[in-house]
Amino acid sequence: MENYLQKQFDKLEEIVRGYNAAADFARIGKAFEFAAERHEGQLRRDGSPYVTHPLATAIIVAEMGLDDDSLIAALLHDSIEDTTATREEVAKLFGEDVAEIVDGVTKLTRVQYTTKEEEQMENLRKMLMAMARDIRVILIKIADRLHNMRTMEYQTQEKQYEKSMETMEVYAPIAHRLGMQRVKWELEDLSLRYINPIAYEQIRNGIEAREREENSFFTSTENKIREHLREGNCTCEVYGRIKHIYSIYRKMNTQNKTFAEVLDLYAFRVVVDSIAECYHALGHIHEIFRPIPEKFKDYITMPKPNGYQSLHTTVIGGEGIPFEVQIRTTEMHRVAEYGVAAHWKYKSGVTGKTSDEEKFAWIRQLLESQQESDAEEFYKSLRTDMFADEVFVFTPRGDVVNLPAGSTPIDFAYSIHSAIGNKMNGAIVNGRIVPYSHALQNGDIVEVLTSNASKGPSRDWLNIIKSSEARNKIRLWFKKEKRDENIVHGRVAFDSELRRNNLKLADVTREDVLPRVLEKLAFPTLDDLFATIGYGGLSAQKAVNKIRDDISAAAKARKKDEEMTEITFGESVRNRKRKPVGGVYVEGLDNCLVKFAKCCAPVPGDPVIGFITRGFGVSVHRGDCINYLKSRGDPDEAGRWVAVEWANSENDVYHAALSISAPQRDGVVLDISTAMSTLKLKLIEFSAKAQNGITNVNMTIEVKNSEELATAIGKLQSIKGISEVRRGE
Repeated sequence: MENYLQKQFDKLEEIVRGYNAAADFARIGKAFEFAAERHEGQLRRDGSPYVTHPLATAIIVAEMGLDDDSLIAALLHDSIEDTTATREEVAKLFGEDVAEIVDGVTKLTRVQYTTKEEEQMENLRKMLMAMARDIRVILIKIADRLHNMRTMEYQTQEKQYEKSMETMEVYAPIAHRLGMQRVKWELEDLSLRYINPIAYEQIRNGIEAREREENSFFTSTENKIREHLREGNCTCEVYGRIKHIYSIYRKMNTQNKTFAEVLDLYAFRVVVDSIAECYHALGHIHEIFRPIPEKFKDYITMPKPNGYQSLHTTVIGGEGIPFEVQIRTTEMHRVAEYGVAAHWKYKSGVTGKTSDEEKFAWIRQLLESQQESDAEEFYKSLRTDMFADEVFVFTPRGDVVNLPAGSTPIDFAYSIHSAIGNKMNGAIVNGRIVPYSHALQNGDIVEVLTSNASKGPSRDWLNIIKSSEARNKIRLWFKKEKRDENIVHGRVAFDSELRRNNLKLADVTREDVLPRVLEKLAFPTLDDLFATIGYGGLSAQKAVNKIRDDISAAAKARKKDEEMTEITFGESVRNRKRKPVGGVYVEGLDNCLVKFAKCCAPVPGDPVIGFITRGFGVSVHRGDCINYLKSRGDPDEAGRWVAVEWANSENDVYHAALSISAPQRDGVVLDISTAMSTLKLKLIEFSAKAQNGITNVNMTIEVKNSEELATAIGKLQSIKGISEVRRGE
């Protein structure tokens, strides 16, 4: 085994000498010896020494052409996690940069999580945060995962499936986002082998059979392209290949085809010296093969976000077999194969933390927009932003903007700037006004209409947008601008979720329960919880799930006591909330927006009930209000009525609306206004209209309570000729 390890290390050294003869091989050798010493006695599942894994990872990193620190970090990437080695020791022996990379690759093994999924998501977040600081972290992690997938046959079936799904959902898409196509293809194929082994074997066997049957087509087509281009004075290299297994599997699934029905299995790659020669070669290809309409893509003029550039054309061969031809320069080919690693600048002495910063700005933007999201929300947003298919659209000035497929003008607006999205009041696509929900297509020219008078984004936008960037910016706006409204919305959602779990808000707000609930959910007050739910920072379902068992247990423990000490409606409100809001106590809410309904204009002394409105806080109604009596039986509205009680403040005043009717006579309006003046009641609004012999007066006065209002009504009723005095608008 020692001989095998030495041969593998010699292989590593040979690869490194091929691209960096000035590498510090003594330092790299020291790292290998350190890893071998610390992993001494540890074995892999196949029985080999554990150090074979970090050594194989380092070889993959060397194949990417990375620097000394990357190679050393690859050799040591499991040392801190799986041995007695510490970060400080690694930093002392190999430098701070190496220690930081190794720490970035290391999992969060010392943190306790409630679920395996939460642990995986937080590890992913930690890795991406380290990646934002130094891209070498993710390159080493991808190399680590690639070797693990190559040796996955020794794991249990359950582990094979779990790791393969994680690779397919996370690591292969990250490799794609970084432009590392060769690694992406291998990760996808290896994952499919364990996720759907039957389909994998069927496709692999089908490819082998077709290769034997159509070998002559493959060879003749490759030679035909090469010879024709050389006759046209185009220096080139031509490579033919069969598409990888997972891409065929995906096409079979999406197009509902059998393997025999998949025709375009072949792809030919033409590598030339310059961009001009790319287009020159394209013309020659179309001379000898018939192109398929709408199957041409120019990724040279419009590169993919991961930096990929190439011309793609699909043509029909002489045997009637369709195939794709990719035409690119040598540099484009390196980028297509190795992605971000092809841009590496360590060979010229540039450090990892300063090179290619603009290329990885998307990582920092993604992490910054997700700072306050929990692990699950972060993972969903990551998949949307990083892994989704994309659509390319243009600004009116011709700048290209890439968005997730299915994006709307709202997504476009927020991708330009938060202020554009917040002030948006319309959109024009290709010269036509379109609705906010319009799905953008490749090549669309999008113009956003804005207004300084805009009231800001609508909550409905959250249901139609596709990008997490727009979603997070909208949530941030609501968080900053609409706290009171967020509290109301969050309270409704939280209360509804509690009811769905056969719980009540009263079970949460009890003095013996609330502190524990807030501690478990990590919020200082209930209002903060409601506000976070209201702007979308936390789902009501997730919040209730975390506390459901504790609340249920506490409720059962006190059930008998509650049956014996039933409290009145008003007392229950006062016991739950002692801080008045706008002159009333509101059950379960504090510091929310409160308004008094104009339909019934309640004043202190009236029995009252609160209604949680959409966007305008709690509306307080009288208990005999016709709107309340009609609505309380509606199952869609019943859950939004909330108990309220007067705070009995001596300093508060309230507006009461009165409607007065009297037979038309001279001086009736003067008598009414004189009566209010005598009572020293302030008139807020006053209007009178005579029609059909009847004078109707509507007025709003300022009173302190229902007793003062009753006195005013009595005074009005004593005026000569007054036939009716009623409360209302």
